[in-house]
Amino acid sequence: MKKRSAEKRCHVVAWTNKAEWDQVLEYLYSKDPALQRYALQRISAWRGRYANSSPVAVDCTADLVRCQVLDRSGQLDGDDLVLLYGAALMRFVNLITERQQGKTARPLRRLAGNLNIPAWVVDLRHDFTHRKLPTLKWCRKGCKVVLEWLQHEYWSRQLGGGPGEDWESESDGEDEEADLKGAELIARQKEMEAYKNARELLISYEKEQYQAFDGLPEDKEKNMSPPPFADMSWLLGEIKQFALQSSNLLIDVLLEDGFLVPTAEQLETLGCDSFDSAGPFELRLPQTLLRFWLPLVKVLNSPSFIHVLLEKLFVELKQLAKEQNNNQRAFYISSWISEIILCNSNKFEYHFETKGQKKTRMKERIFVNRIQLRWQQLLSACLDAPCVSTPHLLQLILDDMEHPLPLETRQRLLQLCSIYTQIGHSECDTFLEHKQQPIYTLESLHEKLQQSLRHSQRWRSTSDAERRSESSSEHKWADAQAEKAKLLRGSPWQVCNDKVLWKNYPLGKVPGQSDDPSCLMVENYSTMTVFDQPVELDSSTTHTASAVSASVRTADGLLWNHSDVNKLKSGLQLF
Repeated sequence: MKKRSAEKRCHVVAWTNKAEWDQVLEYLYSKDPALQRYALQRISAWRGRYANSSPVAVDCTADLVRCQVLDRSGQLDGDDLVLLYGAALMRFVNLITERQQGKTARPLRRLAGNLNIPAWVVDLRHDFTHRKLPTLKWCRKGCKVVLEWLQHEYWSRQLGGGPGEDWESESDGEDEEADLKGAELIARQKEMEAYKNARELLISYEKEQYQAFDGLPEDKEKNMSPPPFADMSWLLGEIKQFALQSSNLLIDVLLEDGFLVPTAEQLETLGCDSFDSAGPFELRLPQTLLRFWLPLVKVLNSPSFIHVLLEKLFVELKQLAKEQNNNQRAFYISSWISEIILCNSNKFEYHFETKGQKKTRMKERIFVNRIQLRWQQLLSACLDAPCVSTPHLLQLILDDMEHPLPLETRQRLLQLCSIYTQIGHSECDTFLEHKQQPIYTLESLHEKLQQSLRHSQRWRSTSDAERRSESSSEHKWADAQAEKAKLLRGSPWQVCNDKVLWKNYPLGKVPGQSDDPSCLMVENYSTMTVFDQPVELDSSTTHTASAVSASVRTADGLLWNHSDVNKLKSGLQLF
C-alpha cells in the first residue's frame, strides 16, 4: 500500500514549476480580462503538452473562464452568450460525472449529489439539453457557482499535495464494483427464491389434482369423464399472479420433467399409456393428462403467455432434436404444441353433436375464444427444429395461419421438410392425404379410422421386420455395394462406402468438398475450337436454316453477317 501511494503521488505535469501553477490559478480567478486571457493561453500550452490527458477540472475551468471573458468584452449578444455558457456547463456536468457512472447508468442528480454539486446545476444542464434555454442571468450564476466548486474541490487541494483529483479517486470505483457485485448477488438470490416458489406452487397444484383423481370412481376413469376438480381457486390465483411477474421462469419450471412432461410413475398413476403406443403422426396428449393440467392452462391462457410458451416449446424441441436421446420428452413437447394449436383452431366443426356434448367439449378446450398467434415466428421456429414430428406440426401451422401461404408453397415446404427429416415420401403423402381428406359421412369416418389403424400396424410391422432383418441387411448392403463398384469399374466415379448423414449437407455438396468453385475442375483437360467440333447436318436442315437466315436478314436487317459470326466462333473454345 505504501508503494502504491508513493507511485500515485508521482505525476508528470505540464507546468514548469509551482510558481507557474500559482500564477495561472491567481489569474484565472481575477476580475481582469487581460490576466484571464494570459492564464487561458498558458492552459492552452499545457493542453499541447498533455495531449489527450489534460485534467478534466483544468479544461472545465478554462471553458467557463473563457465564457466570462467573452461576456465582459461585450462582443456577443445575449443569445450567443447563453449558448456559450450552455456548452461549457454541459461539458462540466458530463465530464465530472462521467467516470462515476461505471457499467450501469445512474441518475446525474444522484452522482452530482455525491460530489456536492448543487442539484439546480444539473437541472440547468437538463434545460440546455432537452427544454427551453434558460436566461442569461441563470447562466452567469451557474458559471460562478461551478467555478467556486472547481476552486474548492480541485485547485485549492493541489496546493497541499499532488495533482490527483480526489473526487475521481479509485475508492469510488472500488465502491461501485462492490455495489455491482452486491446487486448481482441479490438478483441471483431473488431468482433462486422465485424458482423455488414456482416449483412449490406447481407441486401444490399437482397434489390437489392427484387427490381429486384419487376420489374419482373407477367407472368414470374408464369412461374418461372429466374429474371433479378440487376447489383450488386460491392456488390458481397465486400461480396466475406469479405468471404476471415472472412468466418466463414459470414456463421454464413447467417444461421440466414431472410437470407438463410426465414421468413414467406419473403416467402409471394417472392410468395413461406410454408414448410408445402412439403412432408416428398421432401427436395427441392422453386425455387424462390433458384434463389434469387443463385448469392451470385455462388460467394462464393469455396471448402473451401462450406466445412465450410456444416459443420455449419449440426451443426445447430443437435442443432435443440435436441430442436425439430422449424420445419420450420430445413426444410430449411436440404433443403440447399440437394440442395448443388444435385447441386454438376454429376450423374443426361438429355438426352432429348434442348440446351436452358441445358443452363437455367446450369445457375441455384450452381457449374459449381464438387468440392471434405470431404465425411467422411459429413457422420459423418449427422449421428451425427438424425432427420426426416436424411435418405434423408444420401442417397444423400452415392450415391454421391467418394469412395462409400459397398452396404450392405449402406443398413444397412439406416436401422439403419430409426430405430433411428423412421421412419417406409415401409416409408423408399418406399423412398429407389423411390430413386433407374431409369427412362428410359416417362411412368416411370409418374409412379414415381404418386407414389410421392400418398405417399404425404397418409402421409397427415394418419396425419389427427391420429389427429381425438387421443382420441380413448388412450382407445385402455389401452385395449391393460390390455390384455398384463392378458397374463403375473404369469410370472416374466411385461408390462411397462411408455412412454419411446426408441431412447435414446441402444439395449439391459432398463431404470434404471445398467452398472454392475451382475444386470442381478436372486436373487434365483439352480444348478445341468450335470449327473443330464434329457436327453432322443433313442437306434439308442446312437449306432451311440458310433460307430462314436470308429471310430474317432482309426483313429485320441483321447487324452481323456470316463473316462476323465465323469470327466469333473462331474465338470460342470448348473444354
